[in-house]
Amino acid sequence: MEITVQWIRTSWTKESRGGQAASRRNASPIGFALPPAETSTSAHVIRMHERDGFKPSATQEDRGKVDVQLREADGRLRVFPRVQPLFALPPRPRRPPAVRLGPGQWVRWQLNYRFSSALGIRGWSYWLDTFNIAYGPVNSDVFLSTPTVSIDEQGPLR
Repeated sequence: MEITVQWIRTSWTKESRGGQAASRRNASPIGFALPPAETSTSAHVIRMHERDGFKPSATQEDRGKVDVQLREADGRLRVFPRVQPLFALPPRPRRPPAVRLGPGQWVRWQLNYRFSSALGIRGWSYWLDTFNIAYGPVNSDVFLSTPTVSIDEQGPLR
């Protein structure tokens, strides 16, 4: 069965933690219309960064490069994002279990991270990963609608 993957990574620094820059960042989309698929194993990858004013930059990449486990079994799709690197996770309760999607369903799963330089010379940087994953045939605007399942695994960034 078809699996559609959209991965959105929004990146910022301390400069976008408040005020107008934070408002622009928070207004960034968490779902985009899909381009025509190049292959069934490709993913729609969007990057948005503070230095570009959070303007979306989209590419098609191999689905294997997306940090999410996808496993089909018994007519369902098991979805579970990997968290790497573990040292970058903000404090949060235990991770939720994997989601099992039936045909025609989709999940939006969000995780955030924070980083500092090894010596603490540079300031903190942050990113938010949004994984939109659908199981079965979908139309191009599927990720502009309300997901069947929504997992918000964001922790406090301080």
